[in-house]
Amino acid sequence: MYQNLNECVEDLEKHGHLVRIKEEVDPYLEMASVHLRFYEQEGPAILFENVKGSPFQAVSNLFGTVERSKFIFRKNWKQVQNVIAMRNDPVQALKHPLRNMTSGLTAVKALPKKKKGGTEDFREVSISDLPMIQHWPRDGGAFLTLPQVYTEDPEKSGPMNANLGMYRVQLSGNEFIQDEEVGLHYQIQRGIGVHQAKAVAKGEPLKVSIFLGGPPAHTISAVMPLPEGLSEMMFAGMLAGRRFQYSYEDGYCINHDADFVITGEIYPEDTKPEGPFGDHLGYYSLTHDFPVMKVHKVYARDKAILPFTVVGRPPQEDTSFGAVIHEMTGEAIKQEITGVKEVHAVDAAGVHPLLLAIGSERYTPFQSVKQPAELLTIANRILGTGQLSLAKYLFITAEQERELDTHQEEDFFTYMLERINLRRDLHFQTKTTIDTLDYSGEGLNEGSKVVIAAYGDVKRDLCQLVPDGFPADSSMHLPKLVMPGVIAVEAPEFASYKQAVEEIAAFAERLDQQWDVKETPMIIICDDSSFVSDTMRNFLWAVFTRSNPSHDIHGVNSFYENKHWGCDSLIIDARIKPHHAPPLLPDENVEHRVDDLMERIGLRKK
Repeated sequence: MYQNLNECVEDLEKHGHLVRIKEEVDPYLEMASVHLRFYEQEGPAILFENVKGSPFQAVSNLFGTVERSKFIFRKNWKQVQNVIAMRNDPVQALKHPLRNMTSGLTAVKALPKKKKGGTEDFREVSISDLPMIQHWPRDGGAFLTLPQVYTEDPEKSGPMNANLGMYRVQLSGNEFIQDEEVGLHYQIQRGIGVHQAKAVAKGEPLKVSIFLGGPPAHTISAVMPLPEGLSEMMFAGMLAGRRFQYSYEDGYCINHDADFVITGEIYPEDTKPEGPFGDHLGYYSLTHDFPVMKVHKVYARDKAILPFTVVGRPPQEDTSFGAVIHEMTGEAIKQEITGVKEVHAVDAAGVHPLLLAIGSERYTPFQSVKQPAELLTIANRILGTGQLSLAKYLFITAEQERELDTHQEEDFFTYMLERINLRRDLHFQTKTTIDTLDYSGEGLNEGSKVVIAAYGDVKRDLCQLVPDGFPADSSMHLPKLVMPGVIAVEAPEFASYKQAVEEIAAFAERLDQQWDVKETPMIIICDDSSFVSDTMRNFLWAVFTRSNPSHDIHGVNSFYENKHWGCDSLIIDARIKPHHAPPLLPDENVEHRVDDLMERIGLRKK
C-alpha cells in the first residue's frame, strides 16, 4: 500500500481516478467551488498543481465515491474488516482461533513503530505558506478540513494511548495572530477534550500535533468509530498496510509519513472566537469561543500535498466517508445495542438531526393490542450511544409482515405513518443536548429530542393527494403533497414562538372542524411548500434541520395526560427561525469565474 500521499495520487492518476488542474486556482472560494462540481458529477479526485499564494499543491475529492475509497484500500480492506469484527465479537474469535489467527497477526504487525531521528525528512515552514482555503463566503477565514489532530493522554504517554480525531482547524481570520495561533473546534466529550481535562488537572498545557496528508488510511482513522480498546494509530497501520512511523521533537509527536505537521500547545484558559464555518448541516456554524492552539513549529516534507474537502448541504464527500465507515464496521451497532437490527443517521437531514431505526419487539407477543414496548427500551439505548446521542428525531419500528430498509426513507416513513398511534407513541426529552452545529434549539448544544415509535397493525390509509377540502387560507396556503400521508403548507415568515403557537392552534382547530385528519398524520408548516415537496431530499433537510421538537411540534386535538403529550395529527413548524444560522449560498462572481475555468479544462457544469 501507499507510504505517502504522493504514491496514492500517482496510483489514482494511473488508473483514471484523478485529474490534474495546472491553471492557477484561488484558494479563496474557487478551489471549493471546483471541488463541489466534481463531487456533484461523481468525478475523479482533483490535484490542484498551482494554488495561488502557496508553493504547495492540494488534493481533494479523494474519497468522493465509495468505489474510489475501496480502490484506495483494496489490498487491506478485508483484513481490517476481520479485525474490527474480532474486536466487536471476541466470543466468536475465541470459538474460531485458527480462522482469526490472520486477523491477530494483522493487528500485531500494525503496532506503531518509533523511529530514530526527528524532523530530518521535513523543512520548517509557516502556516501562511499552506494553501489558505476558504470554502464559503461567510467563513471566518481559511480552514483545514481533513486534519488528523493527535494528542496523548497526559497520564499515559505514547501512541497507543493517543487520540487521533478530525476537528476543523481555523488557520486565519478573527482575532488569531497569523502564523502564531490557530483555532480548534471540538466538543469537550471527545477524546481530545478528555486529554485536555487531564492536562488541566495537572496544571500544564496540552501538547497537540496536527498531521496533514500521509497515507489516506491515516485520514480515515481520524474519523473511524473504533471498538473500545482499538487504538487509532494501530488501525491506521492496519488499513495502510504499514506501521505508524513516529518520533518526538521538542516533546511533540511527529508522524514521519505525514505531508505536514503542525505542533503547538493548548492552554485551557486561552480561548478566542472561532468561525463562522459552512458546515455539514447546510448552514453556517456561527462564531463561538473555542480553544486556541499556540503554534510551536510547522513542518513540510518535500513535494508535500495538502488534502482538503468541502462540507455543506448533504450529500457531500463526508457522505461517502460515512458509507465507507459503515461498510468497514459492518454489524458493529448490532453488537453494541441488543435488539437493534439497523440504525440509519439520515445524511440528507444533516446526519445528526434524524435517525431511522429498526429494532425487535418481543415484549407484547400475546397482547390483543400490539404496541411499542421493547422498542422504547432500545430507543433509550440508541440515544445514549456515542454520536447517536446528538439526534433530535428518532423514528423507530419493528418489522412484521415484510422487511424494511431504513435507507429507503419514503417507504420507511410510509410504514410508520400507517401504524403510528399519535396519542400514545410520541415520547419527548426536553432541555437536553443536541449537535453543537444545530441552531434549531434554545442555545449552543441545547435542544430537545423526540422518539416516534410505531408497531402493530395498519391503522389508516394515507392520503395520496391533497384533499379538496383542505382548509387553506391567507396564512396557511399552497398545500402540497410531500409523500403519502404528509402535506406541506406554506406560511408567512416566522415572527415569534408566541405568535406561532397562536397561528398554528387556530389552523389546527380549522383542520379539526372542516376536515378529517385521519389520513394525514403529518403536516409540515414551511417557508416554501413547493421546495419541501419537490424531492424527498428537500423534505428531509428542511424539516429536520429547522425544527426543535419541544418548540416546533404541534398537533390537531393535542392534549396532556399525566405529563404525556399526544394528538390526532402531527404538525411540525419547519420555518426558518430568526435565531437560525444562515444557509450556505455560493458567491455568484466566483461561480462565473469557475464556469470559465471548467470550460477551459473541459468539464462543463451540468
